[in-house]
Amino acid sequence: MNLIPTAIADVIICEPRVHGDHRGFFMETWRESSFATIAPGLRFVQDNHSKSGKGILRGLHYQLQQPQGKLVRVIAGEIFDVAVDMRRRSPTFGRWVGVTLSADNHRQLWVPPGFAHGFLVTSDSAEMVYKCTDYYAPQDEHSLLWNDPALGIDWPLAGPGMPEPVLSAKDRDGRLFIDAVAYDDR
Repeated sequence: MNLIPTAIADVIICEPRVHGDHRGFFMETWRESSFATIAPGLRFVQDNHSKSGKGILRGLHYQLQQPQGKLVRVIAGEIFDVAVDMRRRSPTFGRWVGVTLSADNHRQLWVPPGFAHGFLVTSDSAEMVYKCTDYYAPQDEHSLLWNDPALGIDWPLAGPGMPEPVLSAKDRDGRLFIDAVAYDDR
């Protein structure tokens, strides 16, 4: 697996070796020994599978008491995946990274615990699967406002056929970054 650094050192693009021919392809999507070099001491406890239509924007979500690291990949379609550093003592606190993940590029994104996570579907539909280092705890979930000017996330919303983002009530009512609880506030 090729590990590609991003503007935030702890967020890593994982690019698997894809072996293909006229019959299709094979790739290894996760190996415990390789993952241990990226996130020593962490293990995955839950796998999730999500399907969404074009223009669906989910996030930016994070948990404080049960922070989740996520290894995200797309198995159909394309998304713009975003991680926001919510670790107050981090030199990159409040900064974000966005990466296009698709079934075609086979890339995965490692989003460590301590980050808010969200995505926008840029294809007609997209299916993503992601491994989590802790269990989903709805009572512990927090949401940042996806379009907070203080974050300045450059969501790919312009262009032909790209609708206004479709949001849940929770995401529409997310907190501004300045009012959000960060990891070191606990």
